[in-house]
Amino acid sequence: MRELYVSSNGDCWHLKADEATGHVVVCHTANMASGGSVTDIPLATFLGAGRDGPEHQALWGLLRSVAEGDAQ
Repeated sequence: MRELYVSSNGDCWHLKADEATGHVVVCHTANMASGGSVTDIPLATFLGAGRDGPEHQALWGLLRSVAEGDAQ
């Protein structure tokens, strides 16, 4: 699992492989004040139209670095 973004309110987004399906998903963990629920979001859904928050920009930045050969 790779951290993508942590918001100022404590929400976290990670990129991970779903062990059951083998698909890559974005795992969102809500902050404790919001209940701390964990949601796996299919990658295509996460990157869907109109979604340009900082967590999305972090994923696009990671994808750019992979495409450029700079990812660790």
